[in-house]
Amino acid sequence: MRPRSVQIIGTGAFVPERTVSNEEVGYPAGVDDAWIRRKAGIVSRRWADPATATSDLAARAASEALADAGVAASEISHLVVATSTPDHSQPPTAAIVQDMIHAENAAGYDLNSVCSGFEFAFNTVAQLNSINHGYSLVIGADVYSRILNPLDRRTVILFGDGAGAVVLGSSRSGNAPTVIAGKLCTYGRLSGVIRVPMGGSRLPFGTDANDERRYFQMDGRSVRAFVTTMLPKVIRSFLSEVGIVPDEVRHLIPHQANGVMLQELVDAMQFCNLTQHLIVDQYANTGSASIPLTLDYVRRRNHIASGDLVLMAGFGGGMSVGLTLIRW
Repeated sequence: MRPRSVQIIGTGAFVPERTVSNEEVGYPAGVDDAWIRRKAGIVSRRWADPATATSDLAARAASEALADAGVAASEISHLVVATSTPDHSQPPTAAIVQDMIHAENAAGYDLNSVCSGFEFAFNTVAQLNSINHGYSLVIGADVYSRILNPLDRRTVILFGDGAGAVVLGSSRSGNAPTVIAGKLCTYGRLSGVIRVPMGGSRLPFGTDANDERRYFQMDGRSVRAFVTTMLPKVIRSFLSEVGIVPDEVRHLIPHQANGVMLQELVDAMQFCNLTQHLIVDQYANTGSASIPLTLDYVRRRNHIASGDLVLMAGFGGGMSVGLTLIRW
């Protein structure tokens, strides 16, 4: 088969019902609402209840995306869950989701590139779709509330739980956002900047429930330096490779890491005609879910005009960067 264009024909999103305020999350960590807003631009986040796992969120978002696309679950050929908080170390969360939504014909697997995970999964599956055709489901889902240290003000204030999903294929009407190009990068020398030290083969879980190595850890200053200095260079290089002038890009859908830092990113990019789309104030950093959640948000509200160029930009542990250019 000859490669053909791949389009986003459906999107879906799901977040837990429980809203967690800055006061609730900040009090144990010794910070208040004003401090959190000033440092991160976050007002609230959603946290899952103890009985809800990543697969539960992923399945709800997937079902929303399938309904939006008008595609049956049985028509899906590939189902990928991007997550760094899987239900279990094995089996893959994608297998659980496949069963939950009755996508019995889909090959399912997980992909972990931390907060860049959705972009890594999206670009990989888009390449598969361009050759194999059919329909694919890409889901970003994380339950970060389970791995946060409630006393660490550098991390506990930043994260929420959620899931977002897209259906990739060819639009039956021909009028859908089309994938133009993508780029994936990993900078392994910075792999210690974002980490959960415990729980793998290097350092299995011990019996001490208070061991801080079981929690998410992050060097915030290094992350900020990476995002504001390295990421603009990678973006400009990517656009040059595909022959796009930066000022042609009208919309940025970034990983929703930190509202203040994302404004610094846009300032550093210096794109003249760029609108950045943010929902971080409402939902905080939802890991792999943040880009598909934002994509669904702006698409359902018609915030992007037909023909506009849209850049999705993920960044996260690894350190890693995932970029996708879309013609709306």
